[in-house]
Amino acid sequence: MIEAQKLNAESYDENQIQVLEGLEAVRKRPGMYIGSTGPKGLHHLVYEIVDNSIDEALAGFCTEINVEILPEDVIRVSDNGRGIPVGIHPTEGISAATVVYTVLHAGGKFGGGGYKVSGGLHGVGASVVNALSEWLELTVKDGTHVHFQRFERGNYNEELKIIGDTSENGTCVMFKADPEIFESTVYEYEVLLKRLREQAFLNAGIKIIFSDKRNPAEIITEELYYEGGIRHFVEHLHKVRGIEPLADEVIHFSGTEGDSFGEIAMQYNDSYNELILSFANNIHTGDGGSHEVGFKNALTKVINEYGKKMNLLKDGAKLLGDDVREGLTAIISVKLTECEFEGQTKGRLGNPHVKPFIEKLVTEKLMDYLDENPAVARSIFEKSMSAQKAREAAKKARDLTRRKSAMESASLPGKLADCQEKGVDGTEIYIVEGDSAGGSAKEGRDRRYQAILPLWGKMLNVEKARIDKVYGNEKLMPVVTALGTSIGEDFDLSKLRYGKVIIMADADVDGSHIRTLLLTFFFRFMRPLISNGNIYLAQPPLFKVSKGKKFKYAFDEAERDRFIAELQAADKSNSKIEVQRYKGLGEMSAEQLWETTMNPETRSMIRVELEDAERADEVFTILMGDKVAPRREFIENNARYVQNLDI
Repeated sequence: MIEAQKLNAESYDENQIQVLEGLEAVRKRPGMYIGSTGPKGLHHLVYEIVDNSIDEALAGFCTEINVEILPEDVIRVSDNGRGIPVGIHPTEGISAATVVYTVLHAGGKFGGGGYKVSGGLHGVGASVVNALSEWLELTVKDGTHVHFQRFERGNYNEELKIIGDTSENGTCVMFKADPEIFESTVYEYEVLLKRLREQAFLNAGIKIIFSDKRNPAEIITEELYYEGGIRHFVEHLHKVRGIEPLADEVIHFSGTEGDSFGEIAMQYNDSYNELILSFANNIHTGDGGSHEVGFKNALTKVINEYGKKMNLLKDGAKLLGDDVREGLTAIISVKLTECEFEGQTKGRLGNPHVKPFIEKLVTEKLMDYLDENPAVARSIFEKSMSAQKAREAAKKARDLTRRKSAMESASLPGKLADCQEKGVDGTEIYIVEGDSAGGSAKEGRDRRYQAILPLWGKMLNVEKARIDKVYGNEKLMPVVTALGTSIGEDFDLSKLRYGKVIIMADADVDGSHIRTLLLTFFFRFMRPLISNGNIYLAQPPLFKVSKGKKFKYAFDEAERDRFIAELQAADKSNSKIEVQRYKGLGEMSAEQLWETTMNPETRSMIRVELEDAERADEVFTILMGDKVAPRREFIENNARYVQNLDI
């Protein structure tokens, strides 16, 4: 069940709602409070309201939360918690519930005794959601009466009023995001489902019922309830990725120190990639922090100590952190009275006392587990030793590659047609599929700032290979050498030779495969190139539509049909409309390739972004891994979103 100290219900009333400042600037600068006015910020509104209900669960008073997307993308969140206090606030002279929804930094999370542990924006959430909503309706049940208040863009005409009697407790918030603020007010079901499932995992025993009711003929409902908590979280991550665990049981332990509670779930699998997700008060700390550092330090220490104790490590041999984390999936969750987050987005936990607390917890509990489960311990140690051998092989291959490059007169790949300008400002390299297309690209480019690197044949799928297999690989090493950054732990973004790295492949299935293989490689071994915004996908056209001397390039069937109609309407002559279907980049002349795909003034490109590393990791594992069933399920579920599919 939920690990949190239950508070006295009488201690949460209007006297616990503390006001720190007013609500002036939210609508003028929404990005300061929710990150952006794009899709991320829109979904953040839902998270803030749900987090308030989760905080009630952490305090021990809420067991069920209902989240609904209603027609016109209205959101309704209801819970069976205590209900927001409705009494008159001692200093504001209005209902405490009204204060919570109209005053910034008003809430029960500032030491007034309302909450021992909480997530959310520390009292900012409710008022910010209200300020950024076209309208919001609040309904509170206090065990005696039903209270109601309506707000419009943060303002209200009527005070909180009683509209009925009840013996129940709880809060219901219904709101419509303001189209004057947000780029779009349409919610993505899968985005919300992922976050809500995450919350259900992190708070064992709470039930979250999520429904999409936008289409009355096709209502979707998910009941999210996980008695096993983060143990089930680890199992879920393995299942959706199609990864096989090394042992049947998820290793799980927890402990407390003062007001701090820590919980770990971990399991090794047959992949070569680690996935560690850390949370503080249910907030995902994507940049890690003191709890994650403590876990990693203790894990490395314990595996090494076990190896020495069992005489498996000899002659002063030592496993490194990367060795012991290969193939590990772990969830780290801490619940604290006060979280100190670094950065405005709360990406990193800063509380210094958490590191030694988690380090001690993991050291003691994990060593006990390994002693009591020798078969599992041996499989983990052998996995780590295998990773160590691969790391040493990679070092030898790397050193050999460096010596070979130093001995050669020119260390750049022979097929690279470099550009004249040096440095990342304004320069770009096209990684082109095939010698034929590479020849056209070399001829058509602007050699002052555009470099061309042709690739040929099918390259290594790095999802199924360790880094030692990359060194010396004739398909991938030319890319590494041309970019200049090296890979893995040696990666150095400051040595990047080009500002834009553009993948240019045919607009067909084979081209998509090449793109996916390269993106998998960049994601696994050169990830900063993606997070820094250096990776792009060229968008070659599929069709050339011409009539007489007039012509246009179309990138999909719909655009082709529109251009045909436009040319027919614009030119009433009897000349025939011709449609040329490009089957590959090699079919284009150098002039056509420049005009359609390489000229900065006319080309279309997609920048590859890395907003959600966890989701990207999951997708690459599914699409490029060994298991067929998860890949088939993913394709079936997402096929309707595919554009420009060529079969």
